[in-house]
Amino acid sequence: MRAGLKVLVPGLHTTVQDLGRPGYQAIGVPVSGALDGFSLRLANALVGNPPGTPGLEILISGPTFEVAANTVRVALAGAGASLAIGAEKARVEAGQSVTLPRGEVIEVIAGRQSASCYLGVEGGVAVPLVLGSASTYVRAALGGLEGRALRHGDFVPLAIARVSQRAELRLSSPMEATGDQPIRVVLGPQQEYFTEKAVAALFDAEFRISQSADRMGMRLDGPLLEHRRGWDIVSDAITTGAIQVPGSGQPILLLSDHQTTGGYPKIATVISADLPVVGRRRPGDTLRFTAVTVEAAEELCRAEERRLAELAAQLEPVPDRAGIDLGSLYDGNLISGVVSGLD
Repeated sequence: MRAGLKVLVPGLHTTVQDLGRPGYQAIGVPVSGALDGFSLRLANALVGNPPGTPGLEILISGPTFEVAANTVRVALAGAGASLAIGAEKARVEAGQSVTLPRGEVIEVIAGRQSASCYLGVEGGVAVPLVLGSASTYVRAALGGLEGRALRHGDFVPLAIARVSQRAELRLSSPMEATGDQPIRVVLGPQQEYFTEKAVAALFDAEFRISQSADRMGMRLDGPLLEHRRGWDIVSDAITTGAIQVPGSGQPILLLSDHQTTGGYPKIATVISADLPVVGRRRPGDTLRFTAVTVEAAEELCRAEERRLAELAAQLEPVPDRAGIDLGSLYDGNLISGVVSGLD
């Protein structure tokens, strides 16, 4: 019998994601991968997986699953998110692993502080790799579970049917929301196509994420950014985090599923350390931008990697008083007060 999670409620947009498929943009295939790779890697650390193990990306509203494995260990990463377990809706906050038995129901309660959260599963989600990655790219029906978001009645296959018996892990302190953090960018690569007034507006004004936002990009409402030399350029490569400005003057911040080339000038590019922060923002949230140098961006990236390594190294066992290990309880065949005799 296959091990997996049966989808009872799919959530708004739940997909299988890992850290993406780099190396194929030259043939038109975007990297994709988690919008918030920091949180995905943290969820994997909580369940004992390597950082890039495929998990589930949950956007805005969460799914509900039924465990179809002997035992499963899961952990959620995302500010304000939590798991509701069983009919009693027992809460397990994000940043803590929990082991559950066959037949148990898990509901993901997405937090209002973040648009995205990530469910890590010990052993990972076991879908076929496409170009070396399990990430879902919906526009091309590539990767993940049949190349699409989860639907009611789907079966999400898992790599292992019974998890290791060990203490659950948790973060030493809760994940903090990053809603007020300015987004740091490096100017370019085509800032010369914009007036000085447009560049000043990018940093002086506040932008609001419009309803036209998905994994491909976010259209930003705010001051229109005026072009100096026209808005139609020879198509060139696009990177995740690029802020392109079409003829309308309304900027678009490109995300994980962005097109690989484009013919609109790009006024600035979000630094890699802040891409996870952008991935946590939702329609209606505001964005402010601030400029940094390339050298500063590189050091900020290294600092974020150090922070993630420190968080993973500081994971602590969950005290017994924090909750019952339901997986071990059911694994002992508890029936009307009689156990199997297992130690």
